[in-house]
Amino acid sequence: MELLLVLVVIAVALAFDFTNGFHDAANAIATSVFTRALTPRIALSMAAVCNLLGAFLGTGVATVIGFGIVDVGLGHAGLLVVLAALIGAIGWNLTTWRFGLPSSSTGALLGGLAGAGLAAGARLHWDVVLVAVVVPMVVSPLTGAALGYLATAAVLHGVRDKAPGPTNRRFRMLQTVSAAAVALGHGLQDAQKTMGVIVLALVAGGLQTGRDIPWWVTLLAALAISAGTYCGGWRIIRTLGRRVAQVDPARGFVAETVASVVLYVAALAFNAPVSTTQVMASAVMGAAATKRRSAVRWRVVRSMLVAWVLTMPAAAVLGALVCLGLRSFL
Repeated sequence: MELLLVLVVIAVALAFDFTNGFHDAANAIATSVFTRALTPRIALSMAAVCNLLGAFLGTGVATVIGFGIVDVGLGHAGLLVVLAALIGAIGWNLTTWRFGLPSSSTGALLGGLAGAGLAAGARLHWDVVLVAVVVPMVVSPLTGAALGYLATAAVLHGVRDKAPGPTNRRFRMLQTVSAAAVALGHGLQDAQKTMGVIVLALVAGGLQTGRDIPWWVTLLAALAISAGTYCGGWRIIRTLGRRVAQVDPARGFVAETVASVVLYVAALAFNAPVSTTQVMASAVMGAAATKRRSAVRWRVVRSMLVAWVLTMPAAAVLGALVCLGLRSFL
């Protein structure tokens, strides 16, 4: 029974990983597609490959997700907590995808873990939640917006005397690199979250004792998020690429570059699980605001902010409800 439940948790974790890639494909490609730097299918293919490669670049975030948030316990009860957290996160991802809102898959998973853990009476590491999760989740989009604005202003000042046509063509070429960098950062950040959950399930099920990430877990997580990215969630791609703000190739290149830098620093320097969605969207807002304040569609931004604020508590409620239901029937 325990082995079967572990296999179910792994399958659901990979399903979450797929929805993560599907939900967050817009992060890497939306700007490049709508500046016509890349065609949609080429952009998705490139993002899928970079997601796959990015998953092999680190494991620090996976350890924080798997063992820093909640002590789920061992055996049947612990596995139910992990399963409930994943179902809650998937539920919120699909809900926000339905409405085209680029919410945070990271926040959904963390909220699901916290809610399911509390419902099961597990111990939450509130200090880790605050320092390693909440603070980076707040600071990273603010950093993305600020750097997006400042870096765009500097780049535009540097090319102010250049002919617009050739300059735009050069920035479209550069966007191929910057979009790939975002996709690599997305794989680095988000695939690790699924790795951490799978290892947590292996430990809870008594199949592993340490916190090391087995190679096959990395491979499965990489393949799942890559496949989800390739399928692409076009509702959210349209929101991030067109409805939040329309940016030219120069602003698109800077926004993608800034977002990728924030993702790498958070993962490699601080082992901090941040939201690729929030960082990329904020960088786009910052870059677009250099044109004029009205270049950002603030009504769409307000809807996104509401989704961002609601993500963790909503996923926590879903995780808690699913956990209580599973404990009643399994």
